[in-house]
Amino acid sequence: MKTIIHVDNSMFFRKVLRSFLVEHGFLGESFSHGTEALEAITRKDVALVITGMVLSDMNGWKFIKKTILTSNVPIIVLTSNTSEAEQYGLKALGIKAHILKSGAWKETLLSYLYRLIN
Repeated sequence: MKTIIHVDNSMFFRKVLRSFLVEHGFLGESFSHGTEALEAITRKDVALVITGMVLSDMNGWKFIKKTILTSNVPIIVLTSNTSEAEQYGLKALGIKAHILKSGAWKETLLSYLYRLIN
């Protein structure tokens, strides 16, 4: 089974998302540090990366760019930021989705997971 890598600085949110993934039959691995997540991406069979924009050791932009340079894995950004500039910049990098951590984020994320993971 392919792994979903999740990286975010919030331990609470990592726990919530990991439980959500397991509840829906996905294998998830969570990290607070982008460097640890990047290392896991190179070692594991990764289906998808879900990242926040604030990580413990680097910002989301740097993590996304490094991920793109080292793999072809699809990336979803799950963040609190609603900035149009951020959304535009992330789409220009090629991320698959920009989902806000409010409202119906679970339903939106689940729909992308089913579309992007075979």
